[in-house]
Amino acid sequence: MSVNTEKAIAAMGLDVRTIEGVPESFSSEVSRLTLAGGEQVYLKIPYSKVKWEREAEALRVLQDQVPVPQLLDVWQGDTEVTGALLLSAIEGEALSGEVTAETAADIGRCHAELHTVGSERASKALPDLYDNWEEFRDRQFYGFAEDVKGVIPDELFDWSLKHYERLKRQLPPADGPAFIHMDLRPANIIVKDGRVNGLIDFESSRFGSTEMDFTKLDRDIFSKHFGTRAAFEAGYRSVRPLPDLDAILPFYRFTDAFNSIGWCKRRGIQKNQRFFDESLEMLAKIFE
Repeated sequence: MSVNTEKAIAAMGLDVRTIEGVPESFSSEVSRLTLAGGEQVYLKIPYSKVKWEREAEALRVLQDQVPVPQLLDVWQGDTEVTGALLLSAIEGEALSGEVTAETAADIGRCHAELHTVGSERASKALPDLYDNWEEFRDRQFYGFAEDVKGVIPDELFDWSLKHYERLKRQLPPADGPAFIHMDLRPANIIVKDGRVNGLIDFESSRFGSTEMDFTKLDRDIFSKHFGTRAAFEAGYRSVRPLPDLDAILPFYRFTDAFNSIGWCKRRGIQKNQRFFDESLEMLAKIFE
C-alpha cells in the first residue's frame, strides 16, 4: 500500500480488510478495497487535481444516464496528494480476450448512449470544447509534438507535421457537442456474461466532438477482432447516427500514435517502453 493510499484511507475513515492493486491503470493510483463488512469498493487517486475534479464531475453528470460507478465519497487531498475518490464496484470484469460480435454491438449501444449526453451539463471541471474543437485538436497535437521531437527520427517527425495538416483538411464537420470519454479502451469497459455492465475512468472526459472517441476502440477492438466493427456500428446506430468512421479514423489513428509517443515521453519512456514501442511502430507503418 502506497503512502498516498494510506493517507486517503485514513482521511475517509475507512475500515479496510484487504487492499489489491488494479492493473491497466497508467496515470492514476487505483486500489480495490474490501471493507470490514465485506463490501468491495475502489479507491482512486488521479494523476492531477484537474483530473480529480473532472472525474468527480463526470460521475455526477452520468449517474442517471449510463452505467457508471457511484461516487461514494471524496477526499480533497492535501499538499502532497491530489485527492481521492471512493467508487462503488461494478459487477463484472474489464473486457479482455476474444471480443464477440454480440459484445461489440453492446459496446456500440452503450457508447452511443454516452454520446447522447448533451453539453448543457458542461462546467468548469467538465468543459465544452465543441465550438473550439479544431483549436483543441491543434493544441493537443502540437503540444505533444514538443515531446515527440528528438525521440523519433527527424524525417518521421517532419512527415508527421505535414501529414497532420494534410489530413485535418479532409475531415468532415465535427459531430456534437456531446459527452466524450476520451480513453474508451477494453480496460475501461466492464462486462458480465458478454454484456456491457459499466464504463469507468472519466478523468480525461469532456464535452466536444464524438469523432475523437472511436480511436482506441479501433486500435484495441476493431483491428484485432474480426467482425466487431460492423457489430459495433449496428449497435451504435440503434441509438443515434454514427459519424463517418471511414472519413475520420485515418486522421485519429495517426494522431493517436503520434500523441501517444509524446505521452510516453512526458510520463517516462522507460516506464512505458512497451506502449512507446507499439505507438512508434504504428506511426512508422502509416508512412511505409
